[in-house]
Amino acid sequence: MNDHPGKCAARDPIKLIAVRETPLSVDEVFKAVGDDAAGGVALFVGTVRNHDGGADVDELAYSCHPSAEAEMRRIAEEVVAEYPVRALAAVHRVGDLGVGDLAVVLAVACTHRGEAFEACRKLIDDLKREVPIWKRQRFSEGTEEWVGAG
Repeated sequence: MNDHPGKCAARDPIKLIAVRETPLSVDEVFKAVGDDAAGGVALFVGTVRNHDGGADVDELAYSCHPSAEAEMRRIAEEVVAEYPVRALAAVHRVGDLGVGDLAVVLAVACTHRGEAFEACRKLIDDLKREVPIWKRQRFSEGTEEWVGAG
């Protein structure tokens, strides 16, 4: 095992991957990626906004395929393979959410800030594109729309 500060020891940098029906915690995700050798932690928090495409959103509901958590881990492993990640955590919410609720929280810790930003951006972009999680938005005028289910 190599204990030099800039080197990855033989350990799993993926500290937390979860899909949950309960409210998410920024503190939990941030603490999960704590690493004394990390000089930068990039944190992304996705929230439910009050509009989409010019329509007012009242609430939304996330649902997922049973493979969603495994797919999140697969994507996290790809990010870890591509970037010098010291620690990574990602949690996505399912169920009914209101405006302002946290939908996804993720963090990536790397030795340098630039790497952390790049790895975090890849992680959220790939999660949104590839993980089988769908949302149903309910609009103020009474209509609804599925996103990501096509």
